[in-house]
Amino acid sequence: MAVTGRRIVLGVGGGIAAYKACLLLRLFKEAGHDVRVVPTQAALTFVGAPTWAALSGHPVSPSVWDDVHEVPHVRIGQQADLVVVAPTTADLLAKAAHGLADDLLTNVLLTARCPVVLAPAMHTEMWLHPATVANVATLRERGTHVIEPASGRLTGADTGPGRLPEPEELFAVALGLLDPAPSAGSPAPASSVAAADPPVPSNTSAGSVVPEIAAASAPRRPGDLAGVRVVVSAGGTREPLDPVRFLGNRSSGRQGVALARAARDRGARVTLVAGPIEVPAPDGVEVVSVETALQMRDALSGAAPAADVVVMAAAVADFRPAQVAGHKIKKNADTDDAPVVTLVRNPDILAGLVARRRAGQVVVGFAAETGDDTGTALEHATAKLARKGCDLLVLNDVSAGKVFGRADTEVTVLAADGTVTPVPAGTKEAVAEAIWDSVRKLLPTPGQ
Repeated sequence: MAVTGRRIVLGVGGGIAAYKACLLLRLFKEAGHDVRVVPTQAALTFVGAPTWAALSGHPVSPSVWDDVHEVPHVRIGQQADLVVVAPTTADLLAKAAHGLADDLLTNVLLTARCPVVLAPAMHTEMWLHPATVANVATLRERGTHVIEPASGRLTGADTGPGRLPEPEELFAVALGLLDPAPSAGSPAPASSVAAADPPVPSNTSAGSVVPEIAAASAPRRPGDLAGVRVVVSAGGTREPLDPVRFLGNRSSGRQGVALARAARDRGARVTLVAGPIEVPAPDGVEVVSVETALQMRDALSGAAPAADVVVMAAAVADFRPAQVAGHKIKKNADTDDAPVVTLVRNPDILAGLVARRRAGQVVVGFAAETGDDTGTALEHATAKLARKGCDLLVLNDVSAGKVFGRADTEVTVLAADGTVTPVPAGTKEAVAEAIWDSVRKLLPTPGQ
């Protein structure tokens, strides 16, 4: 389930995109979170303090000198469960990278021990400047989550990378980083600091079950997939019966999109092969749109050979009509008979990817399963993992419509060595992070 009731600091930099932070603030408040807005002085030129105070329910100031008796420059950061700065200007990135603290927001960034998300927004030339590139690399190495800006229309007639992502996307990223356990007065979650992978317990063996961990609190660095080439499939497929009808399923594509977004934010080069999906594809990834299973097979066959990781999250139809009518199939007014549709099997895309993978490539499959008289969902998924031959298989127990179309989910990650890792219920963004944590363990460490 989604995490609610947390303390969020929303920092606002001095850019025209500050107006979008009003919408992000509303999303946080509607989700039940307590939000303290900390703008820079320049941000108040774009959106005034009364607006932030009215929307957040808290007083607003950019200065460390207001309410000094409460020591806000230390207390606000210490008590936060999450800090999000949107927009983050080039100036703010530089100050954060070098530890400068000349106002309330930059002091909060130094005192926060929770996950910190910076959402840059600036002109393309500023974003691509070597100084900014170096500052972003420094922040990511320290464990700060620096989101790639979107590409599109900027201030004036300019277009290019540097646009602030939409509030809904920022909201999804933030939810995926919230620690589900109350953290007031507690140490920082591991995700907020740069940390190496934890050692695997010596008594863990093939077939063992890894203790449940909170998906959002697993140790990770935002840049831990830097340079990794990733292909993710998402959504369902539509198999046409005639020009207006098709066979399909209830897959929304949310999990695949969350996987693509998380990989992008962790530094990967991402290609998203998307069937029909109900959510927008994330900015900053290559998108290949398909509709049928055969089209998805062809797109993945073209993209997979160059990839280091292929994640088959799409819900591909097992069957398609043997024949597609060239016109709309009409009812016969003289009879109640219905047409008979003959089905043929679609190719097994996952098995094909495994059979053709190159040395060192990691292949991840998904299994939407239900229990029946022949076994549990876990037993069916275990058998599928052995049959498909992939490195990891993510089990979705879809009994009684638990997963399709929902914003939250609960999965189990099965590894080829027999390890079973339950991932607790949470947002699909949090689950995506947990899946990438499992993938990361199978990849070479930098320099190898």
